[in-house]
Amino acid sequence: MADNQYQTWLWEQLGHRTIENLKKNGFAGNFLSTAEEAGEFVTEMVREYNSFGFGGSATARELNLPESLKQQGKTVYDHWDPQQDESDLTLRLKQGRCDCFICSANAISATGEIVNVDGVGNRTNAMTFGCPNVVIVAGMNKVALDIDGAIRRIREIAGPMRARSLNMNTPCAETGICTDCNSPQRICRITTILHRKPMMTEITVVLINQALGF
Repeated sequence: MADNQYQTWLWEQLGHRTIENLKKNGFAGNFLSTAEEAGEFVTEMVREYNSFGFGGSATARELNLPESLKQQGKTVYDHWDPQQDESDLTLRLKQGRCDCFICSANAISATGEIVNVDGVGNRTNAMTFGCPNVVIVAGMNKVALDIDGAIRRIREIAGPMRARSLNMNTPCAETGICTDCNSPQRICRITTILHRKPMMTEITVVLINQALGF
């Protein structure tokens, strides 16, 4: 219990510092204590929008955001939804032209940058241009102290865990160690760093004082 108390305190200090630096870089930012609070906050914040795209985000699903928006009668483009009757490619394309794109980040630097690595690119594209509004939800486990730490986190933690979760046939999914492989199922193909808010895209980062996603 004591260890959890101090971890919560430490993440809170780091989280507020990260939000402050994100705002300096042009992003909007909010720090919330729990996934439940964050889910309610985001659902209310995006109420005015009608169409939503979702990247392959475990965090967004832990917040129950796709289902909550569907229950409101919103149009949701989610290529993970088995009930969608459009092709995977069509859904990924529509994700990048909706009112609001909701996703997570692979890593966020406490200095105010957002770092992502994609295999296809629909998420990184939608985050930077195409959707006028983007919401990034992320647990504090994804915050690193600087850009180098953020990239290292993706390589050493997020990448192997994500490949394992997707049952990819890659070395990291077997050993947990990145070998910068050339596997056909490699998921680390595109790296983007949002140093500042893109000129034509509004981005809100919601940090949550819990460990969420990969």
